[in-house]
Amino acid sequence: MARRGKSETLGSLIPSVLDDLGLDRSSSGLRLIRVWDEALGPHLAAHCRPDGVRGDVLYARVSDSAWMQRIQLEKLTILERLEAALGEPAARDLRLRIGPLDL
Repeated sequence: MARRGKSETLGSLIPSVLDDLGLDRSSSGLRLIRVWDEALGPHLAAHCRPDGVRGDVLYARVSDSAWMQRIQLEKLTILERLEAALGEPAARDLRLRIGPLDL
């Protein structure tokens, strides 16, 4: 069968299909979670795990109150790193809670 028109890669089609289905925000949240370890680095990521994204707020769990304070102090840097890893604005805010990291 002969091809018609310009061919596109699957990767370039997925964002527009998700947007058409109204799932673009979900896709952005999943991509944000996938780059989490890279953006935080191994030291911080070992003590903080993403819970999900609601609206433009990223929610995460931390291992204890000491790490909550440390990560809170690094919040702006973390959000900037996530944005750099994604190539687009990540989340407007990062909200933390203490909880198990192995869910």
